[in-house]
Amino acid sequence: MDTASPVTASPATARMPAAFVGHGSPTNALEDNRYTRAWAALGRAIPRPRAVLCVSAHWYIGATAVTGMARPRTIHDFYGFERALYEVQYPAPGLPELAEEIAEAVQPTWIGTDPDSWGLDHGTWSVLRHMFPDASVPVVQLSINVHRDADYHLELGAKLDRLRRRGVFVIGSGNVVHNLGAVDFSQPDAAYPWAQRFDDRAEAQVREAPAELARLASDPDYRNAVPTPDHFIPLLYLGGMASAAREIPAVLTKGYAYGSLSMTAYTLGAPTVAATGDGESGPPPDAPPSETNI
Repeated sequence: MDTASPVTASPATARMPAAFVGHGSPTNALEDNRYTRAWAALGRAIPRPRAVLCVSAHWYIGATAVTGMARPRTIHDFYGFERALYEVQYPAPGLPELAEEIAEAVQPTWIGTDPDSWGLDHGTWSVLRHMFPDASVPVVQLSINVHRDADYHLELGAKLDRLRRRGVFVIGSGNVVHNLGAVDFSQPDAAYPWAQRFDDRAEAQVREAPAELARLASDPDYRNAVPTPDHFIPLLYLGGMASAAREIPAVLTKGYAYGSLSMTAYTLGAPTVAATGDGESGPPPDAPPSETNI
């Protein structure tokens, strides 16, 4: 359970917390497990944000852009799951004026505005459904530019840190280890040795030198842990913010799902929260990796 007192407002000069969340399977949107309880506890413990800015692994495109619509749609960007998951709606409002603030904050980096094509994908709403269940906090998404290197994303994260002083809760949503091709349903809460090694080294890097997270690309287990960079890159945004703010991230949750998914999550400048209980966090056994998009 959360032991921190809830806060309803934050002084304009104070930094909002930030976070990186290992979101795992879309089914976490519906589940009650130790990870979702930790997300909920974090949402209760932090000051109420003016808005959430989420860098989701699932908006991975050839440009840097932010959503600019007033009413972002709930995107069910996956297949092979139970019907109840497709019926989930997260009707949080957008905040169009935040797009302009973000563009100003990251200058001279160019950033575009998407007024109507995207919305909130499951990397965002599966987590926020637990953090802010009433969907009353405005939400904006930032795309991951597939053409840019790790240093670009670290630097962009550092620039976004200034938004924390404007009441914006910045979240990176992905997974430190994310290899769907190696999923093993016989290991619901365990990890392959290479997955655990990489996750541990990533934790050390996050806590000791977050500005140098790009070094992990030379780790001997990187190829297995990060076969594609989409889920790893959101962690770089937390690293950039930690470097800019000179803050040390704290571990929110640590664990694994089906051998090749890390559920590790980090917070920056947030109260210490705790969640107890067990529960699987990966895709259901009847949804094999070839029929999912998690």
